[in-house]
Amino acid sequence: MPATALSLTPAMLCKCLGDDTRLRAMLLLHRFGELCVCDLVSALALPQSTVSRHLAQLRQCGLVSDRRAGQWVHYRLNPGLPGWAARVLDELCRAAAEANTDLMTRAEGCCPVVTTA
Repeated sequence: MPATALSLTPAMLCKCLGDDTRLRAMLLLHRFGELCVCDLVSALALPQSTVSRHLAQLRQCGLVSDRRAGQWVHYRLNPGLPGWAARVLDELCRAAAEANTDLMTRAEGCCPVVTTA
């Protein structure tokens, strides 16, 4: 059964972020807000299937939410995260950003930008 943000525990958060790919994806989402899968594939230099599998795990943990725009899927941090989890992610991402300076660029032009009014 998928976790919801309300059922997230500290142990679950640590387990969900215990993989380098998932941690790096969270770092990018924390830094840029909403990203398309193609942005993450480019930044992480991994196959789309690998990135999508890790994003599905993050979604199942309740850490990210997604929205579909045509054939593209965009991910962002779950806005319903408990306050404690959001604070932990802020600190963790701040430290991870220092160790992953090469990740702090965003792919541009991989999918059309859809603006919502």
